[in-house]
Amino acid sequence: MASGMQLVVFPTKDLDGAKKVFSTLLGTDPYVDGAYYVGFRTDEIEVGLDPNGTGGPICYWYVDDIEASVQSLVAAGATLEEAPHDVGGGLLVAKVKDADGNITGFRQ
Repeated sequence: MASGMQLVVFPTKDLDGAKKVFSTLLGTDPYVDGAYYVGFRTDEIEVGLDPNGTGGPICYWYVDDIEASVQSLVAAGATLEEAPHDVGGGLLVAKVKDADGNITGFRQ
């Protein structure tokens, strides 16, 4: 189903402060630097900052079929947190929550 976890998004209330910390930590400037998302690329994983996020970090798994992936996890007992939708440029995202409240994200 999943081709690998390739993105971790951290919620932040202080986007500028978090951007400085992660730029220093990762040794690179963001490749996306917007008001709604800041993204850093490293060799193996993308690190994102979400000024509108809440809770803890969310890991996003890349999948070939986001609808089927979400449906299979809901059938396995997960709760739909955010239905698949386009966030721009044809990128689809979705989220499910397990019985402990942990959120898993998907990207296609």
